[in-house]
Amino acid sequence: MRSLTFVIGTGRSGSTVLSEILNTHPDVLSLNEYMASVGDAAFPEGQVSGADFWQALYRPTPYFASMIRSGVLMPEFLYTRRPGRYAAETTGIPALSLMVLPHLTDDPDGLLDTLRETVGGWPARTAAEQHEALFETLGTRFGRRAVVERSGYSTGWAVKLRAVFPHARFVHLFRDGPDCALSMSRHPGYRVITLIREIAERTGVRSFGDLTVEQVRALPPDLAPLLDERFDPALVADRDFPPPRFGALWSELVVQGTRFLQDLPAGLGMTLAYEDLLDAPRQELARLAGFVGVEPCPRWLDEACRRLDGGRRGSARRELTAAGFEELRASCAPGTDALKKSKRD
Repeated sequence: MRSLTFVIGTGRSGSTVLSEILNTHPDVLSLNEYMASVGDAAFPEGQVSGADFWQALYRPTPYFASMIRSGVLMPEFLYTRRPGRYAAETTGIPALSLMVLPHLTDDPDGLLDTLRETVGGWPARTAAEQHEALFETLGTRFGRRAVVERSGYSTGWAVKLRAVFPHARFVHLFRDGPDCALSMSRHPGYRVITLIREIAERTGVRSFGDLTVEQVRALPPDLAPLLDERFDPALVADRDFPPPRFGALWSELVVQGTRFLQDLPAGLGMTLAYEDLLDAPRQELARLAGFVGVEPCPRWLDEACRRLDGGRRGSARRELTAAGFEELRASCAPGTDALKKSKRD
């Protein structure tokens, strides 16, 4: 069985470039935004047939599909940059095709066809076994022996992933609070996330499938349309999003991530600070490679160092007023304190 590692974190923390760096390692199968793409639909209880498992991988991710149809595109949507035979308006873009497969190959449609033929014929087994069989299939195809999955905004997945994959290792990736929160406030995906969270808070539902007509009607006019298959992109782009709102979100996710890591058995958890990665890339990447179970090849380290850009460091202090920065820093205080405490422990 190939080693399996999940990189969890807030997102907007250098996680995308980390996936790109891992993808250049000759022994690492980098699964970019796999969990964000397949979601809960790919983890049913009990036995699942190969055909049903394939449908969970193939069906377009609903909230991403709605964003694309509405013209709210994230830079993480790799398929929309070099579109193939699938389109959100007609066929829908398969879940695996939007961000996972284009990260691995220049022919995501071809790889999707190959996987359809393979996965659809698999016997019934647990969801964990189906996922691991998929990782094995992709690892064999690309000649990679260590699997590393990385999705943004993923700390909420950690407990479930630990239960489903008890042998997996976890890396908690984080970035300076104010810088990360400011980046979140400008990212269309995180803007949508905060609005979706507001809908959930107002209605009290855990799943939007549980929303009643009355609950939807009671939502304000700047929130209700986000539940439609298409909405006005101005609801996301033109809305005022105070950065401290994202500082509070950053803190929530960082506290969640640090607590999860502290509860892991020895040897299954590792922390990785984005700023440390910038300051000592060779040392930190070598440490990550060892944790994942591969060698830190010199050529790989050379290429990785060229990909890292420290220009975003300190963006919050540079771009906000002194008062604005202090307000944002205060909203990040719980997360900052949690990170400091975890280092002491």
